[in-house]
Amino acid sequence: MVIDRFNKRMFVQGLIRNTMIRPLHSAVLSLLVFATTAGAGTLVIDKAKSRIQVDAKATGHDFTGTLDDFEATVSGDSATLAPSTVSLSWKFADLKTGDVKRDAEMLKWLGKGPQGSFAFIKTWQDKGKDYAQGKLTIHGVSKTIAFPYTAKKDGNWVSIDGSAALDYQDFGLPIVRAMAVMTVNPQLAIRFHLVGEAK
Repeated sequence: MVIDRFNKRMFVQGLIRNTMIRPLHSAVLSLLVFATTAGAGTLVIDKAKSRIQVDAKATGHDFTGTLDDFEATVSGDSATLAPSTVSLSWKFADLKTGDVKRDAEMLKWLGKGPQGSFAFIKTWQDKGKDYAQGKLTIHGVSKTIAFPYTAKKDGNWVSIDGSAALDYQDFGLPIVRAMAVMTVNPQLAIRFHLVGEAK
């Protein structure tokens, strides 16, 4: 009789415990899944709608180089548009200034560094503006740069715009001179307009 009562009590306690724990376990799993997926998204960049350009000033004239091709990986929160991963890479052979001779001289000037890349580090806000920081690699030299940017969403499409100033001498590159009279100012401006579909 005592054993039967004990077994019944253990059965009831086990039933109550399972009844309470299973829904709680399911709820915790659901929250974990939601936390890891909510807002997360990947931006598939449309190269035809995007552009990355470099503005330079030379003696007597200015010119702009535009990348004909590049590789980009962008992901982040699709609701707030805050990035979590941004990586860009390109070949300087794809940077066209509209002057074939100048483009060829540029590649000689770059020497051992015909490729470039950018890797996102972090983002923050200051006085209502969004800023990003990342590692820019040119000529085999990496430097951390920071710049303001904007991100806008229209349906599933997201556009990211920004610009960054840099001095090419910081990347171990000499001042460009031609025939002792023409020089290219070491201060450059990089502008980007990335358009992609959020997935």
